[in-house]
Amino acid sequence: MNFSSVSDSVERYSLRTEGIAVALTMLVASTFLARPVVAQNTDAGLRPMTFLDLQNQRSFGATAPSPDGAWMLYTVTRPNWETARSQSDIYLVSMKEGVSTTRRLTYTDEKNETSPEWTRDGKQFAFLSNRDSSSTLSGNQVFVMHPDGGEARRVTSAAGGVGDFEFSRDGKWIVYRAGKNGEEQLYRMPVARLDSASPEQLTRHVGGVAVWHITPDSKRVYLVSPDTLDIDDKMRREKKFTVDIRNQETPRASLWSVSMDDRAVVRLTTDSTVSVTNFRISPDSRWVGFNAVSANRYDRNITEQGINADLFLLDATSNSVERLTNNKEVSESTISFSPDSKWLAFSSSDDLTRYSMSNSRAYLRAVSDRGGNMRKLGSKYDGDVGVDFWSADGSTIYFNDGYRATNQLFALDIKSDAVRKITSFPASLSVNRDEDSGTLLVNYADPRTPNTLFSASSVDRIADKASWTKLTDVNPQTRGFALGEEREIMWKSKDGKTVGGILVLPVGYQQGQKYPLIVAIHGGPASADVLGFNGGYGAQVYAGAGYAVLKPNYRGSTNYGNAHKTDIVGNYFEPGFNDIMTGVDTLIAQGIVDGSKMGVLGWSAGGHWSNWILTHTDRFKAISSGAGTSNWVSMYAQSDVQRNRQFYLGDSLPYNNFDAYWEQSPIKYITNAKTPTMIHVVSGDPRVPSPQSVELHMALKKLGVPTELYMYPGSSHGIPDPRNRLVKSVSEMAWMDYWVRGKGEKFSWKTVLATLPDGKAARIQ
Repeated sequence: MNFSSVSDSVERYSLRTEGIAVALTMLVASTFLARPVVAQNTDAGLRPMTFLDLQNQRSFGATAPSPDGAWMLYTVTRPNWETARSQSDIYLVSMKEGVSTTRRLTYTDEKNETSPEWTRDGKQFAFLSNRDSSSTLSGNQVFVMHPDGGEARRVTSAAGGVGDFEFSRDGKWIVYRAGKNGEEQLYRMPVARLDSASPEQLTRHVGGVAVWHITPDSKRVYLVSPDTLDIDDKMRREKKFTVDIRNQETPRASLWSVSMDDRAVVRLTTDSTVSVTNFRISPDSRWVGFNAVSANRYDRNITEQGINADLFLLDATSNSVERLTNNKEVSESTISFSPDSKWLAFSSSDDLTRYSMSNSRAYLRAVSDRGGNMRKLGSKYDGDVGVDFWSADGSTIYFNDGYRATNQLFALDIKSDAVRKITSFPASLSVNRDEDSGTLLVNYADPRTPNTLFSASSVDRIADKASWTKLTDVNPQTRGFALGEEREIMWKSKDGKTVGGILVLPVGYQQGQKYPLIVAIHGGPASADVLGFNGGYGAQVYAGAGYAVLKPNYRGSTNYGNAHKTDIVGNYFEPGFNDIMTGVDTLIAQGIVDGSKMGVLGWSAGGHWSNWILTHTDRFKAISSGAGTSNWVSMYAQSDVQRNRQFYLGDSLPYNNFDAYWEQSPIKYITNAKTPTMIHVVSGDPRVPSPQSVELHMALKKLGVPTELYMYPGSSHGIPDPRNRLVKSVSEMAWMDYWVRGKGEKFSWKTVLATLPDGKAARIQ
């Protein structure tokens, strides 16, 4: 391949469009972020971050290395503040030369280009776009383009639009899924005649096609399809009867295959007790590992992390199915096959018999050993073992895992059952291998580097960052931000155990000066704050405004071992509360924090702990609680997650053990509350339903504690609309400024409306 015009780098393109963004963020900084800021010991021209800067962050995705590994296609998504939407285009970069060769290939400002994929000969690529959508042709269609320039050509005209597509590995066919939502079917066209061929329909399934893939040998397509279509349910939705039925009965789904030779269709699963959800095909195309959940509507609550999903193995030579796991509570990852297709592996809980938050392990078996025992691997490693990719010879399984306040790459030696940490960066990284080209891609971020993609020549070189090739640079504007120093810290908790977390110092920090503190508590709780870019609810924005920020990885967090993660079982709040408060005390003792000027905030589990802090100490001047529980008894039935709550609160139902739930409910202790508290929640939040916040708000109002409740529209656990995410952040900081530092006016709409010059939103390119 010869690309002579690879000069319009994404960095130069991005810098050309920074003018409006910088002007707008400076306007925001001068209005709702206006306050005395600590003198900055930074280079001239740097400025603190604003919450609008977070809204304007671009992201990359849909990476597609060419078959020869020489080039990579990827998408860049930009926010559009005027429409509160995002827009995506496709870029090209040399895998050898890196980011300096970046070239933007599509320029549809109002439309999107997504899902790029190379043809097998690497001479052109296809992608999805809605650029030709009209009254007669809706949704995405498949377009084909040459990477060295020229106009893209639309090759499909599918009614209802195209959902996704794949090229067969023999290079002969493109297969795509198209049709109305819930009724999509598969079609194919010969690659040699994309501009002239009419599509052939491969499936006619009454329930449409869900998940599907072409086999590596290009002989078949495997697919998951619902067995039936509920016509009445479809019609009632079309007639706007939009009532949501909890745990609604849905059709069972089965695994099917379609021959690419004669288009013969075969149903492969007939077990009426399970419904197939996902699958993976072995490299030699002989085996299909698939996941299936219970067909019982009340057993398969998908939002409970796949509880009741089990693993099955299909032998494609005989179409016989073997059940690999059979449990009621434990979820397993999708099966991963070794490069030679002789071994299968998956990750799951250390205990395969019951639900727990214990460390995950890898399970290994020879594929052909029907009925054979699984070998559990990684038991000596005090972390979560996954199965991300294999070494070429199948002797090693590589996985990404959290290590204290970082994310690193690990290797599991199959023969010795030894786990080795490969990387040791003060950063967050994840490594994956592209199955087609074998390319190793590293997604990297640290406190001064937003998510950036690199390539590595081999696993042996991944520990040497200097040997990587930088492939993306989609947020060069961040180099103009004044950032506070961010470091991992450790301290002793009340019971003597070591706890870790992240401290972000104020911009221009001066040793010996005491600063106001924000404690930003992560959700989960089985999660962790790591050394990435501006994590912790916009911590660098607070740092730019003169705050220190503590992000504690309290008991219940991952990354510090199984005991640290499970110490809260049966005593949910106390260990984590002590961890947080001793972290605060450590910073006060070190002379960094002014103990009379402190606020705390969090979302989800971070909101849970914020509510517990509200009812168990008055040391903080302000609290912002996001989607937090107040009453575990009522939340058990309100939430879409039950088994998880049982595990943490004593492994019993609240109907059998009321006290276990009530004793751990912040609302029980609400008369202790004195701290001004702002509450945020999405009205239709399924995970921590809004009645939890309403109950807390009412109690605080009746007790005379200053409080505000912001309820955002939507049906998700996070705030779906970017404008409302900005409102949450801005109002939260205004609340902290007023109560913690005695500045500002709590919150005023003019501070948000100031982002709209001349009454209109500034458009960020």
